[in-house]
Amino acid sequence: MKRPISQQSVQVALGQAALPVGVLTFNKDGARESSTFAYHEAWLRSADRFEISPDLQLVQGQQFRKAPSRDDSIFPFAFADTEPDGWGCRVIARDHARRRKSAQEKGRDVPHAGLTEMDYLLGVDDLSRIGALRLADEAGNYLRSIEDGGRGTPPLLELGHLIGATRAVEMNRETAADLKYLRGRGTSLGGMRPKCTILDEDGQLAIGKFPSINDDRSVTRGEVLALHLAAAAGITVAQSRIVMSEEIPVALVRRFDRVTNGGRIPYLSAGSMLQASRQEEHAYTQIADCIIARCADPKRDLEELWRRLVFNLLITNVDDHVQNHGFLHVEHGLWRLAPAFDINPFPDKDPELKLWLNEDYGPVDSIEAVMNEARYFRLSADEAKRILGEVRNAVGDWKRVAKSAPVGMTDDDLDAFQPAFENGQTEAAAALL
Repeated sequence: MKRPISQQSVQVALGQAALPVGVLTFNKDGARESSTFAYHEAWLRSADRFEISPDLQLVQGQQFRKAPSRDDSIFPFAFADTEPDGWGCRVIARDHARRRKSAQEKGRDVPHAGLTEMDYLLGVDDLSRIGALRLADEAGNYLRSIEDGGRGTPPLLELGHLIGATRAVEMNRETAADLKYLRGRGTSLGGMRPKCTILDEDGQLAIGKFPSINDDRSVTRGEVLALHLAAAAGITVAQSRIVMSEEIPVALVRRFDRVTNGGRIPYLSAGSMLQASRQEEHAYTQIADCIIARCADPKRDLEELWRRLVFNLLITNVDDHVQNHGFLHVEHGLWRLAPAFDINPFPDKDPELKLWLNEDYGPVDSIEAVMNEARYFRLSADEAKRILGEVRNAVGDWKRVAKSAPVGMTDDDLDAFQPAFENGQTEAAAALL
């Protein structure tokens, strides 16, 4: 028996001006899913053209993509970056299951049983989709648009409602109203922790990150502390602060892929820039190679990347994988490092980073080894020592910053996080200085 074959195409546009770029097509052949992309000829002729994804060359015709492993996306890398993260996928799947059940009970047409990769890709609201890529149907409607003319991104004053809905999902007690409220408002930047796209008080996009019911420490305050320490260490970071909602600390992190007039900046994760499979190990030196090949100011970004490497080790940020580093487009296919985001101290972990130092050394676990690799990042011994001193001094001030108004940690919080900031690596850094 021949397997059913289906296709679904969407128009791809770029930025707030919605410049037509090409067509993305989802293909389903039985259980097999794949995608193809073709640039519009007008984009290929444009003076402003660039490869929107490193695996999509500026050529005519269809470019095919299938996932090399179960963990990888079937879409070209730039599109995969805009897919919902683990939390967003959880909300979409729960909502789909509830819709099916409701339709069955009411005798209506039941949505198809299994969600496809395309369903998840199109499950993100157009306003909040990361970067500048926009997807539209044949009628020109941008996907996903909120139904019934509702507001796609809630304002800050709705934090209480958002927290209640996310906690209901965490406890498997969500209602149809909870899921309708959360649907499409997830993010692409993050993992399984509860979060939502939100409008800050001045109308700018931000990500609201909520405590989990399973937390044994104030993870949201820990992330804001890490971002403020990173800024003090000379690292470009996403703006952040703690916002209280009924005694619950929410981390509010501003989106860095938007400008004040609503403009959108193209974004690629470091994983996409590397064209990396999610099943492979990756190294800081590989990201450095991408910077040398693709960035507008390689020296600046190489120093910044090495500074982040030092900082991550000294604060025990062991979740520094390639999806937690990114790039913003500058012009004509040249990029720059995006501000640092999703930096978290892990006081209950050994200081061994997820990313490797290089392909021979393995995971980063020694500040001495990091110093020895500084030349790969085009830093002299004196420059490396200066940067180490700046980062070490910033991290050493962690208790004062933790008590500051934007973070607001208690004495109990300080005790919980101390092992992340005061450990063998920070002692070794002090000895090197």
